Amino acid sequence: MTVRRVSRPDCTDPDVAERREWLVTNGRGGYAMGTVAGTPTRRYHGLLVAALDPPVARRLVVPALGLEVRYRGIDYRLATYRWASGARDPDGRRYIAGFAIVDGVPTWTYELGEALLEVAIAMAYGTDTTAVALHVVRASEPPAFTARLLVADRDHHGGPLPDPAAFTVDIDGDQAAIGLPACGRTVHVRVPGATLTAAADRWRGFFAERERERGLAAEDDYLHALDARWSLAPGERGGVTVGLEPVPAGAPEIVAAAAARARSVSAHAPDALRAELALAADQFVVLAAPGGSSRTTIVAGYPWFTDWGRDTMIALPGLALANGRRDVAEAIVRGFAPFVDGGMLPNVFPDAGSAPEYNTVDAALWYVEAIRACAAATRDPAFARDLFPVLRAIVAGYTQGTRYGIGVDPADGLLRAGVPGVQLTWMDAKVDGRVITPRIGKPVEINALWFAALKTTAHFAEYNGADPLPYEDAAGRVLESFERFWNPERGCCFDVLDGPDGDDPAIRPNQLFAVALAPELLGPERARAVVDVCERDLLTPVGLRTLAPSDPAYVGRYAGDQTARDGAYHQGTVWPWLIGAFVQAHLNVYDDPELARTFVAPFADALDGYGIGTLGEIFDGDPPHAPCGTIAQAWSVAELIAALRLVG
Repeated sequence: MTVRRVSRPDCTDPDVAERREWLVTNGRGGYAMGTVAGTPTRRYHGLLVAALDPPVARRLVVPALGLEVRYRGIDYRLATYRWASGARDPDGRRYIAGFAIVDGVPTWTYELGEALLEVAIAMAYGTDTTAVALHVVRASEPPAFTARLLVADRDHHGGPLPDPAAFTVDIDGDQAAIGLPACGRTVHVRVPGATLTAAADRWRGFFAERERERGLAAEDDYLHALDARWSLAPGERGGVTVGLEPVPAGAPEIVAAAAARARSVSAHAPDALRAELALAADQFVVLAAPGGSSRTTIVAGYPWFTDWGRDTMIALPGLALANGRRDVAEAIVRGFAPFVDGGMLPNVFPDAGSAPEYNTVDAALWYVEAIRACAAATRDPAFARDLFPVLRAIVAGYTQGTRYGIGVDPADGLLRAGVPGVQLTWMDAKVDGRVITPRIGKPVEINALWFAALKTTAHFAEYNGADPLPYEDAAGRVLESFERFWNPERGCCFDVLDGPDGDDPAIRPNQLFAVALAPELLGPERARAVVDVCERDLLTPVGLRTLAPSDPAYVGRYAGDQTARDGAYHQGTVWPWLIGAFVQAHLNVYDDPELARTFVAPFADALDGYGIGTLGEIFDGDPPHAPCGTIAQAWSVAELIAALRLVG
């Protein structure tokens, strides 16, 4: 069993409980999420966000289910809503006696006088269905429940509520079907033993504080569509299910199945932290539905990212292979193969389901790394045979030249990339058409990846009876020319060579990938110097800064509107995912697992302060390194898992 608890004082303090968030997912790209306090603070918060074209086309369907309990003549309104006026009404957080995520299931305990009520939320795996399960743990008489169901039917990023008159509500006993006018789907509601009543009033002015902080629209309107009334005896279980398809199982059964699945996913973890991370990893994996058009993939982050080529390939070893899910890893690698075009892999599959975008130089190179890792884990000759043509296509595309100036410089064999106005590396922020870190030229990590890709392709060629020499010769040229990256003045690597303004001496973490992937590119002394500089200037308890604080362009806080935030995104902001490369590089030069373990240990606390039981996207560069960005990021979780495996 995995358990992460939040104390009663923290549950009832809005400054704490409204900044700590929970997440459950369904293996399709759909999700439910909210705060410990129960207050919706993001426009993404809700009980049911469904991926209509898994894992994309996500819509907020059911934003909230307001529970009210009448017990011994007293009314307890358990929901907590914040309004544009500034009021909290109702303010049910004051009744919370405790919160815990137990085997992946968010669970609240409410004190209603001397009675105790447990409320748990889970999604039915593989379906767009959410269950709210109730358990009357202790009571001297049956509590009477009212649930007020709110619906939305909008893109999960935001948008107006459709005309309330266009929704339809059909009631059949203790079940209802609510027609959604914008997406044309139906919400199926089931409350065993309840009396259902249609409602049709618009609730205006829900206020989402986190959106205001991000400089975005912070108000929403939802439709109060349905009321359910029923009672439960002391010790009895019941609840509400909402979904886009009829589900015969009741809420307690769905919650129990979710917990059982979580125990299965984490069963082989060597300790409690890695068991929890195994559950966090599982949230990002989207399995292809049998006979469907979807593919097995990885969602880059919740709530607002879809599956990104770069993020998927970086995260794949930690999320899938490290957790013994080789079938998932192989399915992902094979599923992306048809998308290779001109040697490139798509950077992003847009949420609206439109054509993939080929605007990254490193996604295909990380894909080669994922293929290598998968082949090493599966040792399947058929896999090595089937994926060799993909490797050849990637190397050929980059060697001959492809989109956005990507190609090998014949003068030194290094890989160059970039055109004005396009961001091609992982440092990809763009503000009002201006790329913040353009990195046009020959980025250091791109050439480390290129060297590794050539070595991997040479190995696959030899395994498949093809000539490895062209790939080995190209790798040899990169090795010889990598000397150019050394900056003797700073005792570390240039971040980019041959840019529009010459060589870029900024101290960034990208150079760590040369030491992590192929320390022979630098040699022992220089590799150690790179690790030392990055530890001194970039390392924090929650990852690595993207720029040294001594740099005039450094921004220590990720805050403000979108322009301000994007301007800080890679100019000092801390990224947890970089801990994997740092630990690998440190071990490569110092071979001291006990010391390396000290860099990873603080991350256990990071799973408590933002997305509970998972690891977020970014942190402020300045202490105390406040969390920001998405609450759950795939490569953050994956690289923490990878780092923990490295240090034992």
